[in-house]
Amino acid sequence: MQVKDIMNTDVIVCNPLTTISEASQLLKKNNVSGLPVVEEGRVVGIVSEGDLLKLLEVPEPSGLWLPSPFEVFEIPIRELLNWEETKHMLEDIGSKPVSEIMQKDVYVISPEKNIQDAVKLITKHKVNRLPVVEDGILVGIITRGDIIHGLGGNSGQ
Repeated sequence: MQVKDIMNTDVIVCNPLTTISEASQLLKKNNVSGLPVVEEGRVVGIVSEGDLLKLLEVPEPSGLWLPSPFEVFEIPIRELLNWEETKHMLEDIGSKPVSEIMQKDVYVISPEKNIQDAVKLITKHKVNRLPVVEDGILVGIITRGDIIHGLGGNSGQ
């Protein structure tokens, strides 16, 4: 079985100037976990839910901190200010282009390759999806789920 036999040709994509907020909405609306970033038909990157989640990581405080009696009154105000800063930071992040967070080293596969080749790439590089490229142009995408469904649906042939 070849990649072209089970790949999805209706690929949801974005371009390098798509905002992070727009990309997040595309992921949610289309119930996909990653988007190829395409420019003039060519894959220039990939952005995934994992890339978006990394933006939300907050460093854990180190060490034990106990407030003084004066700080007890200050803490709720400080937390409120931190929340406002966090909201503002997230709004700023959402307006940045995906080109700032996308993975630029993208593993791709040809539609003529065997499914086993796709499995090897996916497992070796620990990726969930492979853009399918022919003559440098995106023609489809294949995910772990596509492979599992494809193999399950073709048993006995």
